Amino acid sequence: MIPFFATIGFLGVVFFVTRTFIVVSERENVVKERLGKFQGVLQPGFHFMVPLLDRAAYRQEMREQAIDVPPQMCITKDNIQVEVDGIVYIKVGDAKDASYNIADYRVAAINLAQTTMRSEIGKLNLDETFSEREKMNTSIVREIDKASEPWGIKVLRYEIKGITPSPRVIETMEKQMEAERQKRAQVTISTGNKEAKIAVSEGERIEAVNLSEGERQKRINEATGRAQEIRLIADANAKALALVADAIRAPGGDSAVKMQLAEQYLVELGRILEHADVSVVPAQIAQVKAFFEGMTKVQGAMGATPAALPPTQRRG
Repeated sequence: MIPFFATIGFLGVVFFVTRTFIVVSERENVVKERLGKFQGVLQPGFHFMVPLLDRAAYRQEMREQAIDVPPQMCITKDNIQVEVDGIVYIKVGDAKDASYNIADYRVAAINLAQTTMRSEIGKLNLDETFSEREKMNTSIVREIDKASEPWGIKVLRYEIKGITPSPRVIETMEKQMEAERQKRAQVTISTGNKEAKIAVSEGERIEAVNLSEGERQKRINEATGRAQEIRLIADANAKALALVADAIRAPGGDSAVKMQLAEQYLVELGRILEHADVSVVPAQIAQVKAFFEGMTKVQGAMGATPAALPPTQRRG
């Protein structure tokens, strides 16, 4: 009997201690009730409770919670079905409201997130649902936070994890993207061909300009060379004629010219007589005789003034 009563006494002590003292963790708040009525919210730490009168009715997690929103089918503004899922991040701000104003704020937050998400998806076209996720997340957070304010929770943010169209829509989108890629490829190829033709024509134009410029410069150079040659020859002839004129004007120059003409006459006459098939006799023998007599006098005169002749016409 003694062990039995000892056991009963030990259990009574344990029950008394657990009902009298409570330790609240740092990560939670405890809602205390006395005789079924709200008595207060116990903050983290050690607390005393009246046995059989007070009890810890609710324990609320005060840390930020990430709640997975299951996938659901939504219809966009252009009547396309998409499957959307996400994650909502919430935090309990008031343990009393979270305990008494809503049965299960987690389930309520999920249902409210799904409802708001369907509403927001219905306002956008399919293309907009992919490009405006940030705007959609902000709208969903605003709507959920407004509706969940009486529950004592704060919606921090919402993230859409995935937007998946139906298989038929995916196939259509893939065909559209393939057509768009082919279009861009054709545009790129045509642009490349156009630029290549422009480059080739520009190169041919530059080549033709360079060739014509080279040909023009060549002709200029040739004309300049010919003009220079003609100028040099003319200058040489002018100098030679000037020298001859100076020699003629010098004393004995006239006689030297006549002698030179006589020599040329004799040379040419000898060449004619040598190669002629008939006998050639000058028509005016008397004049020829007089010519030679004149040449003898000229020779005598030139012998008297040899310095007056040009170097090429002096005799030894």
